[in-house]
Amino acid sequence: MDLFSTDLDQTINLLPQDGTVNYYGKIMSNSLANQYCDNLLETIEWKQDEAIIFGKHILTKRKVAWYGDNNFEYTYSNITKQALIWTKELVALKTLVEEKSGEKYNSCLLNLYHNGDEGMAWHSDGEKDLKKNGAIASLSFGAERKFSFKHKSTKERISLVLENGSLLVMKDATQTNWLHRLPPTKSTNKARINLTFRMMETKD
Repeated sequence: MDLFSTDLDQTINLLPQDGTVNYYGKIMSNSLANQYCDNLLETIEWKQDEAIIFGKHILTKRKVAWYGDNNFEYTYSNITKQALIWTKELVALKTLVEEKSGEKYNSCLLNLYHNGDEGMAWHSDGEKDLKKNGAIASLSFGAERKFSFKHKSTKERISLVLENGSLLVMKDATQTNWLHRLPPTKSTNKARINLTFRMMETKD
């Protein structure tokens, strides 16, 4: 199933079962989205993403950054990251996303894809540090890219195009039952920045 319409109702669940995904489309003008994209490219402390796979230390072409309310530690792919303190632009974007989604977030993992050759393989965001069944809000800037979901059992697929300045929210049992990915593409050589706002479990 492909969902490439720009007239999607943000209250509609894009998944047929076992999770909830809402696409809000563009939540700001192209000019404002471009301003944020340029600012994030310049001000975020980007670093190559790291992973330890079968005992080997891997560096990706894609770059990442991790920000939050506190110096949270977040572990995935056997690498632990410590959160940086929000920039004023990230605070503004977090506030906007919270208003649109009706959810609260205390951290953000940012991804920088330099061109269409860079993507993300099938995975789910089910790390133990994340709030169970909590919302993950994905805010996109720059190049439009296809984004896909695949059910872990039925293998059914859902795809849509994430636009510059658009918001997608995954919540409920989505991470338990669905995988998602950003496939590489030859259709663009432009950069894409993706902000994934999350709620980390805090230790009392």
